[in-house]
Amino acid sequence: MVNQTSLLRLQYFLYFGTMGAVLPFFNLYCYHIGLSGFQIGVLSAAKSLTIVIFPIFWSLLADHFRIRRPLYIFCNLISLAAWCGYFFTTAFMPMLAITFFYGIFYAPIIAMLETFTMENLSGKVATYGHIRVWGSVSFILVVVVLGKLIDRTGVAIILGVVAAGSFLFAAAGLKTPTIPPQPPMPLDWAQLKALLKGPLGRFLICAFLMLLSHSAYYGFFSIHLEELGFSGAFIGSTWAIASIAEISVMAGSAKLIKHFGTHSLIAFALAVAVIRWLVFYFTTTIAWIIFGQILHAVTYGVFHVAGIVYVDQLSPQGRKTMGQAVNNAVTYGLGLTVGFYLNGWLFSLFGSRFLFGVAAVTAATAGAWFWLFAGQAKLSEKTGTS
Repeated sequence: MVNQTSLLRLQYFLYFGTMGAVLPFFNLYCYHIGLSGFQIGVLSAAKSLTIVIFPIFWSLLADHFRIRRPLYIFCNLISLAAWCGYFFTTAFMPMLAITFFYGIFYAPIIAMLETFTMENLSGKVATYGHIRVWGSVSFILVVVVLGKLIDRTGVAIILGVVAAGSFLFAAAGLKTPTIPPQPPMPLDWAQLKALLKGPLGRFLICAFLMLLSHSAYYGFFSIHLEELGFSGAFIGSTWAIASIAEISVMAGSAKLIKHFGTHSLIAFALAVAVIRWLVFYFTTTIAWIIFGQILHAVTYGVFHVAGIVYVDQLSPQGRKTMGQAVNNAVTYGLGLTVGFYLNGWLFSLFGSRFLFGVAAVTAATAGAWFWLFAGQAKLSEKTGTS
């Protein structure tokens, strides 16, 4: 019998392994089938737009009716079916429709999984990284192997890889333990509104800008490397390097949070993001590209772990799913939606290198905002108020 912690590790392994096919290579696939930079940006933005809206909608249903587990399973299955639509078309408009429909059901999955994890940790949320690290391990394996396969077979192979990974993830989701029956929880709109105020609101502004800066990386880094003349194997290897770098952060997250605190870690990650994007803007050499990917340990690993723990601490009891959904909506939803659309347009006008200059400015803006309000946020965190 697989225990709950092992099951969560498996689900993170499958979720981020599948993402290891989508994130580095789906936009590259779109590029190879003839879509323009603007169209690629629109597709990426459409998926991210669903993250703004639908995780909150689904989480309201999950928390109000206490049906998170059946919704989790339902969304897994429907998103799998939607992905299969990509096998039947390469035209932009049908792909846009598929992307939006897929995103409706795919978007809330990670927020629900994060909530399952936090509940399983039973107050030891600082050890979250010990479970999440399995997602990084699978991401590394997939990007390295798939990068080599793409060189041999072509980038279209990712469609089958994602379908297979999504099937396994949905099957693992069926094993999620049944939650004991509980009465529906009334919707307290004042409580929900409070999520966007105080320290959490200030963090969400910084997180929005941070993910806005990351949209150049998530949307166009692979295309940027291919334009520089690098192979699919090298592209996959650079994504693997980034994930290898983040593993040390995930494994040691409890010590990092205990020693430095979430606010110091967030501020540090914002500063390093500026450096990372400037590296990609100014250099095209292998050594510097690898250095930039190593910094992913901070710009993603540190920022993500500190952010998840911070949001959980500030979300009221009974609204944990909502807290993670709002965080996901503002960052990976709104931040990436705006960023993908903007970067698709800028890519068509100025090329991929220019995007990282804009990303550096955006990350610097996030750091300046956070610095202005960090002291106030620290006081609130210490006193336990929001």
